[in-house]
Amino acid sequence: MQLEHKMSNIYESAATTLGLFNSPCLTKVELRVACKGISDRDALSKPDPCGVLKMQSHGQWFEVDRTEVIRSSISPVFSKVFTVDYYFEEVQRLRFELHDISSNHNGLKEADFLGAMECTLGQVTMTSWKPQVTAEELSGNDDYVELAFSAKKLDDKDFFSKSDPFLEIFRVNDDGTASLVHRTETIMNNLSPVWKSFKVSLNTLCSGDHERELKCTVWDWDSNGKHDFIGEFQTTFKEMKAAMDGKQIQWECINPKYQVKKKNYRNSGMVILTMCKIIKMHSFLDYIMGGCQIQFTVAIDFTASNGDPRNSCSLHYIHPYQPNEYLKALIAVGEICQDYDSDKMFPAFGFGAQIPPDFKVSIQGVVEAYQNCLPKIQLYGPTNIAPIIQKVADSASEEMHTKEAMEYFILLILTDGVITDMADTREAIVHASHLPMSVIIVGIGNADFSDMQMLDGDDGILRSPKGEPVLRDIVQFVPFHNFKHASPAALAKSVLAEVPNQVVDYYNGKGIKPKCLLLCSPRLAYLPTPNF
Repeated sequence: MQLEHKMSNIYESAATTLGLFNSPCLTKVELRVACKGISDRDALSKPDPCGVLKMQSHGQWFEVDRTEVIRSSISPVFSKVFTVDYYFEEVQRLRFELHDISSNHNGLKEADFLGAMECTLGQVTMTSWKPQVTAEELSGNDDYVELAFSAKKLDDKDFFSKSDPFLEIFRVNDDGTASLVHRTETIMNNLSPVWKSFKVSLNTLCSGDHERELKCTVWDWDSNGKHDFIGEFQTTFKEMKAAMDGKQIQWECINPKYQVKKKNYRNSGMVILTMCKIIKMHSFLDYIMGGCQIQFTVAIDFTASNGDPRNSCSLHYIHPYQPNEYLKALIAVGEICQDYDSDKMFPAFGFGAQIPPDFKVSIQGVVEAYQNCLPKIQLYGPTNIAPIIQKVADSASEEMHTKEAMEYFILLILTDGVITDMADTREAIVHASHLPMSVIIVGIGNADFSDMQMLDGDDGILRSPKGEPVLRDIVQFVPFHNFKHASPAALAKSVLAEVPNQVVDYYNGKGIKPKCLLLCSPRLAYLPTPNF
């Protein structure tokens, strides 16, 4: 049997070399981290720990997420919950790092490294610090709840000022242990605090069980980390839901020691739930099955720094059988994205040239056009990517005005070096963060990509030259050399890992529901029959 449309030799060779495959996610798990007995390196103050979760892929460690910073603590219990995919057929190696973040810096570059541990999801190996890691399978309930708490007449624990209260909410697990769900901010010098509202998934809050016990504790914050206990109470989400109709419910905040010692003791204050609102969260698949298309655009760097394509040292050199890094990245990502676009036709651009001019092509067509155009063009410069981001943003802006979840735009930029229009690029990204759009940048070669890391926003919120912050984190940067000896599936997974959440964050944030979602019956996906 022969396919009706044959692939070009280089495309077939590349696809064979890459060995593309999809590995279905069996389930998701939540990881919670707490530490005990961190060594205190500074005699004058306790550390301000922050935990970082990394995952290993083909010998390389990549950051997945990080916790909040807890000030002045040698035994922190982090409220941040890590959610990771679980694959039965893979040995998933995790690395938990602990860093001391000073109050003057929030990035890891200036932080002191305190220690690390490595483990799999099934086995934990201890090293220089002693964390507790718990994992729990998620039930599939993606809804969120927004809660707002206040308190009144809390006990005063300070001599020269009023208490500085904060509230912690714990979920009581089936084995009797408690998992921290949320820690509010601290309200300074106030016995009747009003804490900011917060959102938490029902999975995290109560594992989807509305009658699961929740334990709430109130503390008076102290700068030395030895917070004073004010009181506690127990409740359930079923009880909290009484506040959904604009009502308020309240609990007595009880200190059990005072109950025993003080004859006339009533309580240590009242805690009030002023708002409880369930937020229906639609998943990435809800939007895809509802008809949302992924509009994929490719932009390739044709600046002179890539080297003469006729030279075997060039990043654009076309070997008869071995795809270069541009082709490997293009095929690995394009093969995934094309499954979410019904016509499988994509705009393809070069920095300063369109490939080919005036029409869209398939992933195979992009590869063929890339090969064909290299002998005909002169590599030049500069590396300006803002115009391409703006061009895709123009299309995404038209989609935004429809107020429907029909098209989400992904721009893949393959580049070998430093951006020459960084200020305009930052401005374009901040503008695009308001649109149904994501930007993926793959760094080709071994150039200095530090500017790209800034665009990614991992070390802080990206801002325009005028100081306007991005509304959403829409940029993902990956240096190809990290995956030079890895499988294309590892590259594609790293490059596209944040896209589903970015799609969901955009549409849920706008209150846009899936257009054609059938809530009461299963959806069947029919694949086209190939012509032989």
